[in-house]
Parts: sequence; C-alpha cells; structure tokens
Amino acid sequence: MGIDPGIAEWPYRQVAALIRGRIASGEYARLLPSYVTLAHELNVAPGTVQHAIRVLRAEGLVVTVPGRGTFVAPGAGNAAPV
Repeated sequence: MGIDPGIAEWPYRQVAALIRGRIASGEYARLLPSYVTLAHELNVAPGTVQHAIRVLRAEGLVVTVPGRGTFVAPGAGNAAPV
C-alpha cells in the first residue's frame, strides 16, 4: 500500500496516518522499519517518512533512539516498554 497522490492531504500526513494505524493494529508493536525501508515500501522520499516520524514523535506515539531506531512509545498501541 502506498500514498494516494490524488487526495488533497500532504504525503507526510498520509504516511503518519498509515504508521499510526499500523501501531494501533499491533503490526508495529516495538520497532518501526527504517526510514529507507518505509520510503521504498510507500514509494515516497525518505524525507517524507522522516517528517511523518517527527509528527508521530510530537504526538508521543514513537521515540527515536540514535543508532538504534524508532520505537513505538510505551503505552501507544500494543507496545512493550522500550
């Protein structure tokens, strides 16, 4: 599943919504895929994924640990503590 260029919502918001849904469903229970992996899967630029992750970080849904990755925040979705 990719991003729909035919709708009036910014791509980074579409990516954020998609990741938010995957967290809620438990598909991303702990570690999110890398920016590059997500960008390739969704057919967007890595910077678009990075922007979406910043939004999710501001919402408290994910935390980024330099050198380790981006994790689902404790209490978000079906997450285990980081």
